[in-house]
Amino acid sequence: MDAPLVLTSLLVPSEVDDEVHGIDRVWRYPLDLYEAALTFKNPSAVNIQQLDHVLGTEKQYQGFGYTHKVSNINSGNLCSAYKTLVTMEEKLRGQMDLAEKIRAVDENDVARLVIEKHLLRDIRGNLRKFSMQQFRCSGCNEKFRRPPLIGKCTECGGNIIFTISEGSIVKYLEPSISLAKKYHLSTYLTQSLELTKRMIEDVFGKEKEKQVGLGSWF
Repeated sequence: MDAPLVLTSLLVPSEVDDEVHGIDRVWRYPLDLYEAALTFKNPSAVNIQQLDHVLGTEKQYQGFGYTHKVSNINSGNLCSAYKTLVTMEEKLRGQMDLAEKIRAVDENDVARLVIEKHLLRDIRGNLRKFSMQQFRCSGCNEKFRRPPLIGKCTECGGNIIFTISEGSIVKYLEPSISLAKKYHLSTYLTQSLELTKRMIEDVFGKEKEKQVGLGSWF
């Protein structure tokens, strides 16, 4: 899903994702920035020159400042932990361990955001798609809106399988519940997870053996 679809030999900053247009290009930060930070002002309250201020000019290609000198710009970390950690549980545990070590980070808020913005949306989205999914042949990959009555592929006789499996729906459920309990998240979010769990059980039934959650690693 992260493979590039288009490669270009000419970089035009205005055509790049506008998220990167907010990058600072100054050589030093003014005292106003730190004074504003003490009073929790909005970042836009301090005028710091960014890339989007010079788009369409020669400065969009040159004059970018930096605050820390390095001997080689390529001497940093070349492989992120997100790639070295294999399972989702390891990635999430690493993220929360880091959040607990950084004083400027509220680990409870990190846990809330991970659940609300990622895990819960993924669970509910896959559950909704499960009832609307197509079926496909494991042999020839032929797609079917509904499984054939003969119970096999009408093209090659292969097995008919789901395009969205039960495992893709429930894999984040127990880790989410464990996160909510460990970091004492709001009653509203806890009950939302519980309602989502009941919705899943209404579709698939209750598991005889409870799925292992993040609690096993904490």
